[in-house]
Amino acid sequence: MKEEIQDNAGVIYWPPAIYAIPLAVGIIAHLIYSVSFLPEGWLWRLLGVLLIGFGIFLALWAERTMHSSGTTPNPYKPTTAIVTAGPYRFTRNPMYLSMALCYLGVTFLMNALWPLLLLSITLFIVNYGVIAREERYLAKKFGDAYVHYKSRVRRWI
Repeated sequence: MKEEIQDNAGVIYWPPAIYAIPLAVGIIAHLIYSVSFLPEGWLWRLLGVLLIGFGIFLALWAERTMHSSGTTPNPYKPTTAIVTAGPYRFTRNPMYLSMALCYLGVTFLMNALWPLLLLSITLFIVNYGVIAREERYLAKKFGDAYVHYKSRVRRWI
């Protein structure tokens, strides 16, 4: 029997769901027992909208850049190139950063403490269960080229 070699990062779970599930749980908790973390005011809601807007822009830019580089954003498929253009010049993980910005934007928009508290756990899971695995995979697959990129560009911001 031929042994198949896994040619993907082996992330622990689909990254958008890693963000969406705790956000949904936090929103439900907020609807049941509302706890605010900001003073009332339109400025915080505006900040929330801006964070969501920038997060969506960053996600679309990152996905477009990845596709133009000939690779896929799907962590379960093989990566065919190291993407260093577009938002990848500033952060190695613009898609995960965009999801975090949208998540944070929702907490500001709703002035909801519960999802905000769950964000730290979410980022821990993404950092170690997704990004660290992707980095090991990319270093193994692309060697010095990825190590050099990693030394020049920060993980988050």
